[in-house]
Amino acid sequence: MYNYLKSKINRSIRIPKDISGVTTFNPGDESPPSDAGMTKKEAAAIWAGVEDLYRTGVYPGISFCLRRKGQVVLNRAIGHSRGNGYGDPPDAAKILMTPDTPVCQFSASKAITAMMIHLLVERGKIHLSDPVAHYIPEFAANGKHHITIYHLISHHGGIPAPPPGVDPELLFDHDAFIALLCGQKPSAEGGKQMAYHAITGGAIMGEIIRRVTGEDIRTLLRKTVQKPLGFKYFSYGLPDKQIPKIAVNYDTGWPLVFPVSYLAKRALSVPWGEVVRISNDPRFMQVIIPAANLVATADEMSQFFQLMLNGGELNGVRIFDPLTIKRAVAAADAMKLDGTMVVPMRYSPGMMLGASPIGMWGPYSESAYGHVGFIHILCWADPARDIAVSLQTTGKPLVGPHLMALARLLLIIGRNCKIKPGFHQAVQANGALLVPLQNMLKRLLLDL
Repeated sequence: MYNYLKSKINRSIRIPKDISGVTTFNPGDESPPSDAGMTKKEAAAIWAGVEDLYRTGVYPGISFCLRRKGQVVLNRAIGHSRGNGYGDPPDAAKILMTPDTPVCQFSASKAITAMMIHLLVERGKIHLSDPVAHYIPEFAANGKHHITIYHLISHHGGIPAPPPGVDPELLFDHDAFIALLCGQKPSAEGGKQMAYHAITGGAIMGEIIRRVTGEDIRTLLRKTVQKPLGFKYFSYGLPDKQIPKIAVNYDTGWPLVFPVSYLAKRALSVPWGEVVRISNDPRFMQVIIPAANLVATADEMSQFFQLMLNGGELNGVRIFDPLTIKRAVAAADAMKLDGTMVVPMRYSPGMMLGASPIGMWGPYSESAYGHVGFIHILCWADPARDIAVSLQTTGKPLVGPHLMALARLLLIIGRNCKIKPGFHQAVQANGALLVPLQNMLKRLLLDL
C-alpha cells in the first residue's frame, strides 16, 4: 500500500546519475560567452541551474536557449521528448530531447498572436481602441458592444473563460467556439476587471485577423514571420507528417487537491490533467488555436524575442516597426491581483511584464516582457540585461519539487546576466523594495 500511494504522489521520472548521456547540443551552435559579455563561469552557472531543474524529476524533457547581446550563449536539451515520461511503459522507445525538438507553446502562443494583431495595427488595418464588434458584429450580444481589442489583448475583456461546463471538444470546431463566445454574457464590463483570458481572447483575436485579412492567423504568421526568418516550425499546429516529432506532454508533480484543483479548473475551464491529454491529441495540432497551439523550438522562440529586443529586426530582416514593439510592451495597468489566477500580475497589450524587486522573469525584471505557457514554458526578453530566453519543458506539474528549482533558475539568470549600465538608475530607485526579500534571496543564492 505504501509503494502504491508513493507512486500516486511522486509522479516523476528516474534521473540517471550521469546526465551527460541524455544531454544534447552542438558546440558549434553556441558562441563563446565572452562574445556576449559573460564569463564561462556565468554561462556554466546558468546551465547548472537548468540541470538542477531536470533533476527534480518532473520534467521528462527540457530544451533551453539563451541569447545575450544577440549571441547564442546556450542552446541545449536534456532528457527525452517521449518514451521516458510518467505513465510510459518500461519498454517504450525513448527518444532524446534535442535543441531541434518542436514543443507546444501553450499560452506562450498568446505573445505571438498579440504581435500579429499589432502588425495589423502597424499596417493601418485595425486600431486597438476599436470595439471588437466593429469586426465581428455578433460579438456585441449581451452587452459586449463596448469591449475593445485593447481590452481583450490586455486581459480586461470581461470574458476570461467560456461558460461553465463547455465540452472541450469545442476547441476543435473554431466556428462553433466563436459563436459560443459571441453569445456569452460578460462577467465584467470591458476594461473594469483584470482577469487572465486563458483561451477566449486568443480565439477572438484570431477571428478578427481572419475577417480583416481574409486569411487565417496561421497563414499570416507563415507569410510575415516563419518564412522571412527561415523557421522550420513556428506555426499554429503542424502538418500530420510532423506531428510525431512534437515532444509529448506529461501530467507530473503532486496530484491536485481543493482549492488548488478548483482554481486551476476555473482558469483553464477543464481539469489540469485534461489539458495535458488534449495537448497530446493529434487533433490539437490539426486545428488553429491562437491562444494555445503554436509549435516551435526553444531557439525559434528565443529568436522571436531577440527580434523584439532589436526593435523588430533580426538578421537583416525587418518584421515590425520599432514603434510597434514599444506599443506591444507598454504596461496596460499597474500590478494588481489577477481575477483568474489570483496572483499579482502586470500586463501589456499581449505580454506578461516583469517587476522589481522580483517578478516572474527574475530579480529586478521591471523592463522584461514575455509569456508563460501552461506555467512551464517560459519565453521572455529583458532589455536591461540584453537577453532573449526560452525554456521549454514537457512535464506539466502545478505543485511539486520543481518550484524552488525553477525560481532559483530565474534568480541565477538574473544574477549572471548583469544589468546594463543604462538601467542602473532605475534599478537603484527600486532598491529599497528589496529589503523585505533580501535575506530570502541570499539564502537561495548561497551556493551560486
